[in-house]
Amino acid sequence: MAKLAVMGGTPVREKNRLFPAYNPIGEEEKTAVARVMDSGALSKYIGCWDPQFYGGPEVQAFEKEWAAKFGVKHAVAMNSATSGLIAAVGALGIEPGDEVIVSPYSMCISATAPLFYGAVPVFADVEPEYFCLDPKSIETVITPRTKAIIIVDLLGQSHDVDAISVIAKKHGLKVIADTAQAPSAIYKDKFAGTLSDIGIFSLNFHKHIHTGEGCLAVTNDDVLAERMQLIRNHAEAVVEDKGVANVVNMVGYNFRLTEIQAAIGREQLKKLDAFVGERLKNVAYIGERSQDMPGFRPTKSRPGTKHVYYMHAFLYDEKIAGVPRSTFFNALKAELAPSKLQEEEGVLMGEGYVKPIYLMPIFQKQIAFGSRGYPFRSEFYTGTPRYEKGMCPVVERLNEKELITHDLMRPGMAQEDLDDVIDAFHKVYEHREELL
Repeated sequence: MAKLAVMGGTPVREKNRLFPAYNPIGEEEKTAVARVMDSGALSKYIGCWDPQFYGGPEVQAFEKEWAAKFGVKHAVAMNSATSGLIAAVGALGIEPGDEVIVSPYSMCISATAPLFYGAVPVFADVEPEYFCLDPKSIETVITPRTKAIIIVDLLGQSHDVDAISVIAKKHGLKVIADTAQAPSAIYKDKFAGTLSDIGIFSLNFHKHIHTGEGCLAVTNDDVLAERMQLIRNHAEAVVEDKGVANVVNMVGYNFRLTEIQAAIGREQLKKLDAFVGERLKNVAYIGERSQDMPGFRPTKSRPGTKHVYYMHAFLYDEKIAGVPRSTFFNALKAELAPSKLQEEEGVLMGEGYVKPIYLMPIFQKQIAFGSRGYPFRSEFYTGTPRYEKGMCPVVERLNEKELITHDLMRPGMAQEDLDDVIDAFHKVYEHREELL
């Protein structure tokens, strides 16, 4: 009988058999980079009202191609999704004393972006099956101070657009969709990220396609597009000559994407559908072979949507499986090797996803800008921030007890790689009682 690696047995995937690294960059991107290098113009932005205020030819072409792909009127390229979210909040006119409803389960900027404009993040809980903000929970935290919702399409899954839209319309709220992890995800025949006031897509190294770092912010609103362009590129130096009347939040940054990044992005965009298709194929294969393990099941896709699997997740039920999740997880990791270029990290699997954001020191201490508690405590804010443990029970249960995530369904994984992943699941599951 096979012996678990954590108990001294031979692992399914020994450490000298590293999983392939995820590298979506090919010859096309190298050629595009050389084209820009040969031009000598690695960036063509000018921080004043000038035709080059909008960037160089690669940036502008990339924006047009992205907008065409996703069926939106405007795409605004920036140097990161962090920058994109900050610009989006500013473009909406969020200001000190306002509240913005945010997700506790995401990269932290999804929740901290409102702080840059003196607004206070208010956390709603997530759905137990899909991990996006729960519309019912959103309703419970709306106040007269609420001005917007930042919704996250987590792990590649679209949020409940219809339900969130009804709430936003009812209360006069704007919606930003953080679709960093879900490029080309579908909600009822429309692309996720295109059905909100602003959608944010990431081009970070870990995403489906990448330019190292980067972002496209999309909108069908001319004014919001202009305001994001201004915030991207030194708004305060541009508004007068451009004739911009509304200067609220028009203190700009340098959020500019370079010509090299844009050139890479143009080639990556052509490959997006193929990369997503490979993820879907791999997830389907893993799912087919993971149906006979009660207490350890692949998560579901929302009806009427297409999930694009930034990460793949399982829900773990300790009562059914009979073993604590941490014990099961540690045994599972011991059966698998890391990926190339990530040897020190080990295999990319996680218990949960991230610690709920409201438990971070910035919220527990309510200290952001300066030492006096701004914006949580200020003359502008009349509310009482709540960031205590237990306030979002679903996300805490998912993170502490139920969720297991991995990225071992990414493009580049061969059939034998996927088989090793699945064999590790089964081996640990079948021998789990030995872990007690």
